[in-house]
Amino acid sequence: MNPLLMWLQPRWPGFLVCAVVAIAAKFVSEHYGAPVMLMALLLGMALNFLSVEGTCKPGIEVTARQVLRIGVALLGLRITLDQVTALGWQPVLMVVGAVAFTIGLGVVLARWMGYRVFFGLLTGGAVGICGASAALALSAALPNHPLKEKATLFTVIGVSTLSTLAMVLYPLFTHGLGLTDAQAGFFIGATIHDVAQVVGAGYSISREAGDLATLVKLIRVAMLLPVIALVAWITARHMASEGDGQTPTQKPPLLPGFAVAFAVLMLVNSTGGLPQTVVQAGQTTSQWCLMAAMVAIGMKTHLKDMLNVGWKPIALMVIETLALAGFVYGLIRL
Repeated sequence: MNPLLMWLQPRWPGFLVCAVVAIAAKFVSEHYGAPVMLMALLLGMALNFLSVEGTCKPGIEVTARQVLRIGVALLGLRITLDQVTALGWQPVLMVVGAVAFTIGLGVVLARWMGYRVFFGLLTGGAVGICGASAALALSAALPNHPLKEKATLFTVIGVSTLSTLAMVLYPLFTHGLGLTDAQAGFFIGATIHDVAQVVGAGYSISREAGDLATLVKLIRVAMLLPVIALVAWITARHMASEGDGQTPTQKPPLLPGFAVAFAVLMLVNSTGGLPQTVVQAGQTTSQWCLMAAMVAIGMKTHLKDMLNVGWKPIALMVIETLALAGFVYGLIRL
């Protein structure tokens, strides 16, 4: 038998069930206006018994890991270097500063609240970069831990909820403060977590605000690569200090393979050599991979575990979100 078929055969039921639930999540999202990643997560959690035992378990495990990495790698097709340079150096520096500030604040607050540095990196990166997609990407680069998937799920739920609230409130906020359409667009793009909510909030103000908000948001997405590299480096240092018995040849690479693929696809896309149909197909595939992975992660989690997180993680993400908004608003005024 073909080796690929031999590998796929025991995993096919799990792949299929994750795909079907992802389709259902997409349907619910489009018809009721809910964040698609949040819907994928909740529907997956409703079917968590499938991951405990049975024929679906192997496919669910692979979807939560390998398919996730494929989806993150294909995110590189969403941005080009021309988009970055077209914005100018000053706004780019402002975006970089805002992302660095949010992640740094997340790490400090996490340590102050008694959590590991990695939880601060996860929540700060999700808030500062691109919401649920960033949470999944950073989670893939973090070291394995019994609470890793629980922390990832909580971060996805929190960032999706806060992003939806921001989509409704931030346009009103910018109007009340008398910001111009350009200033409002920059604020929306630099503060709201998920891309879909940025688009919705930006174009609810004006076309100019929507265009600028989308561009600024893509600059934040580009920050995913250096942040993943940082997280991978910290992970390698942590594993070395823990003395987990790995030999030098077994140490994780400084930059994970999916992050390298992300960079390569971004550079290739920047050359303009890829047909638009290929780029669109890659972007669509990325979204479906991330949705399926979110379903699989949801299936591996019990709801009762999520209900016991306490108030500290919630406060952490709310503070990060409000601090990012205040930081960006201060930069705009300066």
